[in-house]
Amino acid sequence: MPSSRSRKAELERLGAVPFAHRGLHGGHRIENSPGAIAAAVAEGFGVELDVQLSRDGAAMVFHDYELDRLTAERGPVAGRSAEELEAIGLPGGNEAILRLTRALDLIGGRVPLLVEVKSRHRNSARLCSAVADSLTGYDGPVGVMSFNPEVGRWFARHSPSRLRGLVVTESGKRGLRGRIERRLALWRSRADFLAYDVRDLPSRFAAAARARGLPVYTWTVRSESDRLRAAAGADQIIFETVPK
Repeated sequence: MPSSRSRKAELERLGAVPFAHRGLHGGHRIENSPGAIAAAVAEGFGVELDVQLSRDGAAMVFHDYELDRLTAERGPVAGRSAEELEAIGLPGGNEAILRLTRALDLIGGRVPLLVEVKSRHRNSARLCSAVADSLTGYDGPVGVMSFNPEVGRWFARHSPSRLRGLVVTESGKRGLRGRIERRLALWRSRADFLAYDVRDLPSRFAAAARARGLPVYTWTVRSESDRLRAAAGADQIIFETVPK
């Protein structure tokens, strides 16, 4: 287990620059694509990307649980093997779905990386293990995060040196029950940082976390008003418009 001092230093490295949400995409560049990732790295921005589990247990860079929105294929990502997914083209060019290991090669430790583990079920161990295996030997600032607190808990137990984050939105959860759920999720996730919905800032929960030394990153910053909220209530942004 790293010392608190070294963990603080790693958090500072992780949050050193803004993160491009799903890579620097837009126009001809598709989210979570090789081009979007490479463009973010070229501009010196951090990369935030999403991972899903293939049928045969590989971590694949893709946001949706279903293939339908971004490809000509249909059905769940989890229903295809890694090799089959790598053969599925993304719109607008010759790019295809990536394995996480390939995305790591593209980034090469040159900029910070946030890996959002997409897990809609309580049992996330297989995907967490695939992510951990992919990150073995990776040299660069990286944090693993999820809405699912079981992801952070898995990494706390099985890969404790890895920085872990809890993704939070207060949408539909603004009452007492929501406040209790957020506290329990933070406790269970053993999070080192939060990734907070910018629409919820300012937030007492986020402010309390910052006061305890947990950095707060905020998503998804798309406008000047979002930037103003982020400046007042967060330590770093995850954006879809290039910061001025």
